[in-house]
Amino acid sequence: MRAEKDKKTGKWLIQYRYTDWQGKRRKSTKRGFATKLEAEEWLRNFLITQNADFDMKFEEFWKMYCADMETRLREHTMRTKKYIVELKILPYFGKKRVNDITAADIRQWQNELIKKGYSPTYLKTINNQLSAIFNYAVRYYDLKSNPCVKAGSMGKSKAEEMDFWTGEEFRKFIDSIMNKRLSYMAFMTLYWTGMRLGELLALTPKDVDLEKRTISITKSYQRLGRKDVITPPKTPKSKRVITIPEFLAADIKDYMDSLYDLQEDDRLFPITKYYLEHEMQRGIKESGVKRIRLHDLRHSHASLLIELGFSPLEIANRLGHEKVETTLNTYAHLYPNKQAKLADRLDSEYREDL
Repeated sequence: MRAEKDKKTGKWLIQYRYTDWQGKRRKSTKRGFATKLEAEEWLRNFLITQNADFDMKFEEFWKMYCADMETRLREHTMRTKKYIVELKILPYFGKKRVNDITAADIRQWQNELIKKGYSPTYLKTINNQLSAIFNYAVRYYDLKSNPCVKAGSMGKSKAEEMDFWTGEEFRKFIDSIMNKRLSYMAFMTLYWTGMRLGELLALTPKDVDLEKRTISITKSYQRLGRKDVITPPKTPKSKRVITIPEFLAADIKDYMDSLYDLQEDDRLFPITKYYLEHEMQRGIKESGVKRIRLHDLRHSHASLLIELGFSPLEIANRLGHEKVETTLNTYAHLYPNKQAKLADRLDSEYREDL
């Protein structure tokens, strides 16, 4: 196993033998290296990877992790993971050997990120990505322990406060964008159904049953790079049928009738997240309501349902949450007022009986 010049290209190549994952001995050649040292370094890292030896550099193990997880995770999820790891984790840990990374190293890395002023929820997300890689090493490659566990986490799972619009705020906002029918219908549908943005952008005419006043959520839309991607919904429970109020059904019918030569499989809202974000800022500026995110329209719908007295189970089913605990954990802070009203009702009932 030695590096030598490739007579055809003038670059370096290296021939080597290794044992594959089935235990078979194989012979191979790797070409195209600029220097002899680069070829030998590549072979050393390759053999370490084959044996899952944790003397390998963290960046090499990250490549192994990606190669496996890319077949199991949604493309959008993997893109997000890569963005976070390559920007926030590899610059610090990439050249360190996996075995050498300690809880103290992780604490120091956490402190540096905390000083940069990132939000608590973003800090938690970054930390979770690093911990997930070490958990993978422990589970599948027998790393002794995950140093992130000993180091402890950083940030918070959810924000201290959740932004949403009241009914009055939404009415002010929607009145300000009525001059664009597409925008008006997109925001009306998001607010009055609580569906996710990707679910809205994937809707087609055959998903809408105007007689039964229902919308079937069966898919999600994403723009990845320069291509449109239709994927299954976020979780199995996300596949659901949402019943809509009469006024929304009437608005959707008028909107669909206005679209020229609309086909069953055409997207009802052939727009992007960027377009809606721009329209949202326009409406906020003109109406004067407080600034929230697109996703907060989903929270606005949930808060409306809570105010109307619907149970967590009913809300979980409508929003497509996998577990009712998700609904409770996300919106628990909105329930205390309902508990006070409940207690008042019980008090009234008791006094009437007396």
